[in-house]
Amino acid sequence: MGRVGTKVVVGAAIIVGGRLLAAQRAEPPELAGGWEFPGGKVDPGESDQDALVRECHEELGVKVVLGRQVGGDWPLGGESVLRVWTAELVEGEPRALEHLALRWLGPDELDDVEWLPGDLPVVERIRAYLG
Repeated sequence: MGRVGTKVVVGAAIIVGGRLLAAQRAEPPELAGGWEFPGGKVDPGESDQDALVRECHEELGVKVVLGRQVGGDWPLGGESVLRVWTAELVEGEPRALEHLALRWLGPDELDDVEWLPGDLPVVERIRAYLG
């Protein structure tokens, strides 16, 4: 899967009651303040799905079950691609352990935050899952 050298970043579209969880980046400085799907880098030898479940636990303190993948590889610039899955909360209440803030956004609130450029096309796709 993917080219050699491609860095995979995974993201969770956590949807509860027709609302999407958005997370505000704390770092690095050039991304701080931007909004994204919770998630992170896939470690060597780790599957995309395992990485995403682990990242949700580390970043939000929750346990999730992944649903379907949203689209395919979303380019993030450089050699990185974003892969996003819908996710269902099965344990815990999301807390901003590594982010500045978290927000639940309904379909009419998705444009209220400044999404990072790489996440924006996915947000448009997710709109269809809400409401």
